[in-house]
Amino acid sequence: MLDLAVALSFGMLGVALLLNLWRLVRGPELPDRVLALDTLYVNAIGLILLLDVHLDRAVNFEAALVIAMMGFVGTLAFSKFLLRGDIIE
Repeated sequence: MLDLAVALSFGMLGVALLLNLWRLVRGPELPDRVLALDTLYVNAIGLILLLDVHLDRAVNFEAALVIAMMGFVGTLAFSKFLLRGDIIE
């Protein structure tokens, strides 16, 4: 039963990644692309953690944490750039 749930989750996350990539490429404006990139890294974290669940280990948990921190800081910096035009004051 767990294998079916993991397989369905892989499929749903794969579709979500493809839809995020489509929005990243075709986004009508820059804030749409920033939001797609933000959602893309969140889905990538989910995929990494789901792979750990599937392989029954916890090796990539630290990598997921690093991706989450880098994505958060990157989103903040890019949002500040969109609002003010520069990152460093």
